[in-house]
Amino acid sequence: MAIIHRIGEALLREEDHEILRIEAWGPDALRVRATKGPAMPEQDWALLPRPALGPGAVRIETADGGASISNGAIRAELARSGKLSFFGARGQPILEESLRTRRDILSGDCSALELEAREFRPIIGGDYEIAARFESLAPEERIYGMGQYQQPYLDLKGTELELAQRNSQASVPFFLSSLGYGFLWNNPSIGRASFAKNGTTWRASSSEALDYWVTAADEPAGILERYTGATGHAPMMPDFAMGFWQCKLRYQTQEELLGVAREYKRRGIPISVIVVDFFHWPTQGDWRFDPAYWPDPEAMVAELKGLGIELMVSVWPTVDYRSENFAEMRDLGHLIRTERGIRVSMDFQGNSLHFDATKGAARGYVWGKVKRNYYDKGIRLFWLDEAEPEYTAYDFDNYRYHLGSDLAVGNIYPLMYARAFFEGMEAAGQENIINLIRCAWAGSQRFGALVWSGDIHSSWKSLRCQLAAGLNMGIAGIPWWTTDIGGFHGGDPNDPEFRELFARWFEYGTFCPVMRLHGDREPRQPQVGSSGGAGCRSGAPNEVWSYGEEVYGICVEHIELRERLKPRIAEAMRAAHERGLPPMRPLFFDYPEDAEAWRIEDQFLFCDSYLVAPVLGPGLRSRSVYLPKGRWRSIRGGAALEGGRHLECEAPLGWIPVFERE
Repeated sequence: MAIIHRIGEALLREEDHEILRIEAWGPDALRVRATKGPAMPEQDWALLPRPALGPGAVRIETADGGASISNGAIRAELARSGKLSFFGARGQPILEESLRTRRDILSGDCSALELEAREFRPIIGGDYEIAARFESLAPEERIYGMGQYQQPYLDLKGTELELAQRNSQASVPFFLSSLGYGFLWNNPSIGRASFAKNGTTWRASSSEALDYWVTAADEPAGILERYTGATGHAPMMPDFAMGFWQCKLRYQTQEELLGVAREYKRRGIPISVIVVDFFHWPTQGDWRFDPAYWPDPEAMVAELKGLGIELMVSVWPTVDYRSENFAEMRDLGHLIRTERGIRVSMDFQGNSLHFDATKGAARGYVWGKVKRNYYDKGIRLFWLDEAEPEYTAYDFDNYRYHLGSDLAVGNIYPLMYARAFFEGMEAAGQENIINLIRCAWAGSQRFGALVWSGDIHSSWKSLRCQLAAGLNMGIAGIPWWTTDIGGFHGGDPNDPEFRELFARWFEYGTFCPVMRLHGDREPRQPQVGSSGGAGCRSGAPNEVWSYGEEVYGICVEHIELRERLKPRIAEAMRAAHERGLPPMRPLFFDYPEDAEAWRIEDQFLFCDSYLVAPVLGPGLRSRSVYLPKGRWRSIRGGAALEGGRHLECEAPLGWIPVFERE
């Protein structure tokens, strides 16, 4: 027979070898943990420490072998069988565990299937493979969030997602439901999430405990505010980051980069950031400029600052066996380990291992090198590449970190990587910290993570996927997101077909939280040397004047539009910082009572005021646009239009439909 008792603001149930703990964790939210170990693990993972709630905020009752716990707008009922059901502020069911055993006979829901709601499958000699199962309460339920996946679906109901980090995939396991709740799978293990028509299942490949967090609110904004309150808010974005960022793969010398910056200024084109990409170093893991090609970084930074441009520098977490730091980092235990075979995690441009970002001393070591060789030279903005981390082979069971095996904790790596730089920069006295990073996990936003969508293909299909990726990343609590304008892999600036794609991507990118041009263009360029990082490739020119006069005019017009939007962008970034609201979001976020707004997947709202309808296919010069209720006016001028309807809008090359809400 189960033992149920109250401990403070928590409800505890013990039966056989399972310990189940349900407790209030922030306003209108409950955290659920279960283990079959000797005690509940103490890690909070994505969650901030549990905040204190007012007297009487939490109500716990026990009766007839079961119990209930209420915290504001959410209530959980624990049946005698051990099954959990959750209810919203109006008493409506929002989430229910799926227990299909004979033990549930008293509820009239007896089953011979013998499927546990909380399944612990032992890994012989290790932890558990864990599954959590939930009923499908409404076939029309819609699900949004979960981070960034390279697929076109905004509504994730009916999809299955890998809970793992890969180049261009960022698993952030929080979703928002149209039924009025938000759910965080608070477990960094490699796993899977299935949002099937007949139920939802979460799986962790290796873990000590099941851990999830649930909140309820009447509107999507309220759900996201509670979630980001529990996992952290982004800092306030600095003013310079709201403008246009120039980047390519890759500027090979200091003089080449300065020449591009000077040309932007000569042409009078506003530019906020320019980037030194990878392999500007002698060897991976040296974390310094190669003096053969970058002889005077301090002078470069000073000249750029005089032009009003910030310099961002790429940093990789990989340490080549030939690096000046490799032997010391290996001896100190600062490098990840492999479970079998040769101790190599990546073989791009040399055999290397990633530094172990889950180890505090390793984070401090890397930041010490970066501070001495970059930060102390005036650089205040870093590009944290390879942040998943990327492996030559994604054999997740073959890597081990300080905090545990990759299977058990691997998804937290990008959060810890961002943390290394955030805490180092904060200790140096910097405020409003922002760093570009290629991956994220739940809570990464609090460490100044600006996520971009990775090494994506330069294609119309890829552009369409970025729309869903960016919007779902914002719903997952990561408000700072960007994409390589034009895509990363491929694209010849002299190809007319690619020029059209590039122009449409540029139009869309103007209304992303960060507007950033990047890509590995064709044909490849001659190398300027053979020593150090110069052995790495460089792509064709990728400046706005590289695409012909027509596209050049489109780019300049949109960069100038971005400059005019900066006051509105600053307001949206303030809302992201203070409330966790994404500056780029689906229509339903602001119009939850509008059924059509929940169905629209190819439009979005930007900065609370602008409805943006990108063109996502070749040769299109018009498209259908849905305007929610209210009065809207095209930012190109014209009469105000009544919303609540679809209309056909012109979309000539050089302009996409954008409407401002009156």
